[in-house]
Amino acid sequence: MTEDLTTVDFFRDGRLTDDPYTFYEALRNKCPVSREDHYGVTMVTGWQEAVDVYNDAESFSSCISVTGPFPGFPVPLEGRQDEDLTELIKQHRDEIPFSDQLPTLDPPTHTNHRALLMRLITPKRLKENEDAMWQLADDILDDFLAPGRGEFIKGFAGPFTLRVIADLLGVPDEDRAELIDRLARGTHGSGLGNAEKTLAKTPLEYLYEVFATYVEDRRAQPRDDVLTGLATATFPDGTMPDVGDVVRVATNVFSAGQETTVRLLSTALKVLGDRPDIQAKLRGDRSLLPNFIEECLRIESPVKGDFRLSRVPTTVGDQHVGAGTTVMVINGAANRDPRRFEDPDAFDPERKNARQHLAFGRGIHSCPGAPLARAETRVGLERLLDRTSDIRISESEHGPAGARRYKYIPTYILRGLTELHLEFDVI
Repeated sequence: MTEDLTTVDFFRDGRLTDDPYTFYEALRNKCPVSREDHYGVTMVTGWQEAVDVYNDAESFSSCISVTGPFPGFPVPLEGRQDEDLTELIKQHRDEIPFSDQLPTLDPPTHTNHRALLMRLITPKRLKENEDAMWQLADDILDDFLAPGRGEFIKGFAGPFTLRVIADLLGVPDEDRAELIDRLARGTHGSGLGNAEKTLAKTPLEYLYEVFATYVEDRRAQPRDDVLTGLATATFPDGTMPDVGDVVRVATNVFSAGQETTVRLLSTALKVLGDRPDIQAKLRGDRSLLPNFIEECLRIESPVKGDFRLSRVPTTVGDQHVGAGTTVMVINGAANRDPRRFEDPDAFDPERKNARQHLAFGRGIHSCPGAPLARAETRVGLERLLDRTSDIRISESEHGPAGARRYKYIPTYILRGLTELHLEFDVI
């Protein structure tokens, strides 16, 4: 193949959906920080360079974190590469889709909202939530495992993670079925990471009304439950957040959190099915599970990357970046940087530095739900291994070993299977 892969349109070329890694490698070999030709996005594919961007909230705004070049910034930024655009970003950030969500906020607003979130995801609450996960997993596995085969994402990963999040947030039992159904239907209509679609400004709005009712009720009539704790939590300075602030934090956890874990679980089961040797090793030594999970995150980051908008002229690596530049930090590329990871394309469940991956980001926007995702995945894997003697990829659905056919989410933001058909021997 004589085509220069670095000239491929990363955001629209469907060939990169199934395998973006050859493109990442070509781009990194050209330069770990390089400007792509189609939309002027500076692509960061090197591990150290990615960490530098994530840790520099002074130079980079997160206002376009999940949208990038589509639709871009509300006003033209050409010709302003030598300016300080901080005030301009403040003036127009509310016009950008997802502008009310935690990943797009900058300090000091982000600082307050993240602190509010961390009062929900406390070590005590996470421990209580993990204790409940074991029974939740078994309840779903009872039906999923019975036929000896099934589609894993809809049959187990999706329902399991939704119920775990509902438990974490303290959603009343009588409301869970309806709310879970609304989330399952609503998250597919935002157009996130699809260059052909127009993004809704507040794509989680369908959940806002529900959580606003919960918050207002608990403020008026406090109870001994998680929702009361969320509704009455204060910002670090002691002030009471608006109901809308609390609602946005809750809906962000409820939607984004479970999607990440679904993709992580599906990657883990794909590895177990494709690599019987690794499956046997994990069955024989469960202490390898935590590192196995980190290697799954490294080899297939659930989020391909995050965007940043440079506020001021700066430097990334040895490349100058002017103000107003859209920068994409590609986690999936950084996680396979040979300068950081030896033999980076190989899956090694005992890799010593697997946890250095950037699947959960770095800096002020590092994923606050990472401990929850790790716990959910570990519990799910433990119970699947406990209740089966063998897990296999369905050859009728995905083809034989060495010639598998998998389909991935067709977006430039997310990385994950759309379906995973398994066969298993139930104990």
